[in-house]
Amino acid sequence: MRAALKSSFVALLALGLSACASTPPDTYEISPPPFSDVREGKSRRQLLIPEPTALETIDSKRIIIKPSPNSIQFLGDSQWSDRLPRLVQLRLLQAFENTGSIGAIGVPGQGLAIDYQLVMEIRRFEVNVTGAATAEVQISVKVLNDRNGTVLRTRIFNAQAPVNGAGNPAFVAALDKAFEQVSAEIVDWTIQLV
Repeated sequence: MRAALKSSFVALLALGLSACASTPPDTYEISPPPFSDVREGKSRRQLLIPEPTALETIDSKRIIIKPSPNSIQFLGDSQWSDRLPRLVQLRLLQAFENTGSIGAIGVPGQGLAIDYQLVMEIRRFEVNVTGAATAEVQISVKVLNDRNGTVLRTRIFNAQAPVNGAGNPAFVAALDKAFEQVSAEIVDWTIQLV
């Protein structure tokens, strides 16, 4: 009985040590667009940014690679620092705040008296490797008047960026560059509307 108990303990200890020895995946972030200047004509409007919707493959920490138009893989040993929709939501919040052009920006639960909502769907956030590796980000955006429930305007934002270099950091850098372009366009377009 003691021998069986001892061997079970040794097996559990070995399993625990192997789990400790495994390397955690590299963790990456996306950046808000670098608005360094405060825009003229600050609006007094208040804007709510709910978390974007997305398919389950996008709504995760995994980084998507497309080896063919109809297949999906995930970048090995890599992950986002949070679920992608949450990252997009918070980086856009920071981007709007950095412009200084909106009266107040918030996410659900912050108690703002909302004038408009930015309703988004992340349609693509991936690196296509069928030819020359290219990152693509596509986000559909609706500006919703929160006072009467009508959609003020809808637009699909899309950007691509080539992957320069090799390895996972190069793939993530290309995704970050494409997101920077899309998010800058979303911020400029929204500020003009509200």
